[in-house]
Amino acid sequence: MRLPEPPRLMQPKTTVRRSWLDGELADRLADGGSTELLERATADFERFVAERRGVRQLWGVPTTVLWYVSGPHYLGELVIRHELTPALTETGGHLGYGIATPWRGQGHGTRMLGAGLAECRRLGLHRVLLTCDAGNTASRRVILANGGEPDGRVDGEDRFWITIPPEP
Repeated sequence: MRLPEPPRLMQPKTTVRRSWLDGELADRLADGGSTELLERATADFERFVAERRGVRQLWGVPTTVLWYVSGPHYLGELVIRHELTPALTETGGHLGYGIATPWRGQGHGTRMLGAGLAECRRLGLHRVLLTCDAGNTASRRVILANGGEPDGRVDGEDRFWITIPPEP
């Protein structure tokens, strides 16, 4: 499918309702995971979106959730944890991201993470930690393409650090 405009990171918004729900359903069909989030969003999407906007406390740290969007199309989500806790240093790190199943394999993850690093710079982060499941080769490629430097493995999670250069 051709996108109407270049995708960009933005605060979650209600205008991508249909695309978000379709993407989440495709993800659950692909991975067999819990449908609880999908059910909550289906019941009241406006509330679901409102709960994701702005800086919130999640995992014990200030957290920003951004969606990767092109027009009416939701492509993925990026989560920025502004700080690390000891637990986040082992699994999770500063950034988490996912591309909706219908949009995978098209370079969106690499571009979304690159845009997310610019957001991290804006938040004052200069070096960020990312982790991914040791078997997740797609995520590993995305992280490496954005300058990730391997830093070992903890509990089945590969660790990477990315240094964010100052703005030119």
